[in-house]
Amino acid sequence: MTDSQPTVEVLQQRLATFVAERDWEQFHSPKNLTMGLCSEAGELSEQFRWLTEAQSRELDPEQRAAVSRELADIQIYLLMLARNLEVDLLQATADKIEENAAKYPAEQARGRTRKYTDL
Repeated sequence: MTDSQPTVEVLQQRLATFVAERDWEQFHSPKNLTMGLCSEAGELSEQFRWLTEAQSRELDPEQRAAVSRELADIQIYLLMLARNLEVDLLQATADKIEENAAKYPAEQARGRTRKYTDL
């Protein structure tokens, strides 16, 4: 790997090669990838189970490494799902941030956890 940060496209291609070398494409339907994504999100949540709010903010190096691995697993499934469905993940994210900004105007949402329909 080079010193530069990989792009979404580069990571997706590396994953596609990894999957193809193992003949796993047959298992990578959008449904199965979504289920894998949800499973990995559950594994991430396990890392925080029983921690206090303060403890969740101050992870020790072992906990931080475990969280990092789970986040990477989530990202891998997300990248594969986006490629499978031909979604430009960066553009979709930018669009969603704009959508959320319109739904949650700062002057109405600041310091609140209510859904936009209840602001």
